[in-house]
Amino acid sequence: MKRKPIVIGVAGGSGSGKTSVTKAIYNQFQGHSILMLEQDYYYKDQAHLPFEERLKTNYDHPLAFDTDLLIEHIISLTNHEVIEKPVYDYSIHTRSDDVIVVEPKDVIILEGILVLEDERLRDLMDMKLFVDTDADLRIIRRLMRDIKERGRSIDSVIEQYVSVVRPMHNQFIEPTKRYADIIIPEGGQNKVAIDLMVTKIQTILEEKSFL
Repeated sequence: MKRKPIVIGVAGGSGSGKTSVTKAIYNQFQGHSILMLEQDYYYKDQAHLPFEERLKTNYDHPLAFDTDLLIEHIISLTNHEVIEKPVYDYSIHTRSDDVIVVEPKDVIILEGILVLEDERLRDLMDMKLFVDTDADLRIIRRLMRDIKERGRSIDSVIEQYVSVVRPMHNQFIEPTKRYADIIIPEGGQNKVAIDLMVTKIQTILEEKSFL
């Protein structure tokens, strides 16, 4: 009988460094059976809406995500079944026709701003992490990313942060910290915390005889 894969949730605000933490953990297990599953791929399909309506999408709200599909896919992966991960196209604010075939692995790292918000998701996790970074660092990182990678102006990034990102963080993301087993300050810069996570994951894998 195949062993049930380990599911690790990594949450935190935009710009907190949760992706860096996820990649750092993932890289420590290169050569082992591990995969990353990003919540950002699971924004709802909005093809039925006019483009003007899609432009109003609040990507920091829990209702923006197709959590039912994400849960279905995690359950499939833990049952050693292949999934077809959706691909979201931000240029048209809906899913593209492409999918990514994902093979089941022994360790599944689920990363996203709101992966700890839904109790059904939390119940699927063996370990829950929250990357906790000060708001000033998060806005600076978001500014740098959106200007360099997405060609946005400083004014547009700040306006979105003040009107949407910050209130959504305070209302929905920050409260999920209480569900975390471990809180990691400063994201990917916290080498000690990452090393501890890697050691803990190795212990769980050994207990389940994966290693």
